[in-house]
Amino acid sequence: MQIQLLDENIEFPEVEKATEEGLLAVGGDLSPDRLIAAYEHGTFPWYNPGDMILWWAPPQRAIIPLDGIKIHKSMRNELNKKRYKVTYDTCFEDVVKGCAIATRGEESPQTWISNDIHKAYCNLHALGLAHSVEVWKDDELCGGLYGVSIGSIFFGESMFSNSTNASKVALIHLAQTLKAWNFGPIDCQIMNDHLGSLGAIEIERSDFQETLKFHLTSSPTKKGPWTHEVS
Repeated sequence: MQIQLLDENIEFPEVEKATEEGLLAVGGDLSPDRLIAAYEHGTFPWYNPGDMILWWAPPQRAIIPLDGIKIHKSMRNELNKKRYKVTYDTCFEDVVKGCAIATRGEESPQTWISNDIHKAYCNLHALGLAHSVEVWKDDELCGGLYGVSIGSIFFGESMFSNSTNASKVALIHLAQTLKAWNFGPIDCQIMNDHLGSLGAIEIERSDFQETLKFHLTSSPTKKGPWTHEVS
């Protein structure tokens, strides 16, 4: 199967044309217009720093239904302690940096969050489409996550934790907030054991596309900082 090489045209091929592994296209850039078009189309960039940009639409998509997030007994105890404070969109760049340098084990020894990725998502943040959830302990940033929100769906990109359960606190808080806003599921892109332990499930690409189509049009995009919208 021949993979499409993207040019200045930001249109993507139909997701059904992706390879068996889910590779849909290569090349192009990380301009805001292209990234927005990618998310609305059901694809996302994922590649090693220095390589050509790869765009993916995997045959199975990992999502977290907002009613399905797992809060185990130990996490309930953690939440009840209230030792962490959660904020939104107060230090987006720092959260992306935290995700970039996070240790992810032997399977992912190198970060995919390059300087170009960092800049691209900061540009989306400036447009009010990329958001961060920050977790604080004693006024120190100790965990968080970031992603993109269009319509009533949140596309999760990455998370980090420098303190026990900090990233889980961020995810649970985000899920509860999105549920209150009548959002759809959190897109997690590709399944792994950690996401599965948090309640992520896999759905077929066609089912994800239907979910995506609905939530892109069911509600207007909540653009701009979420800092003062979350209690």
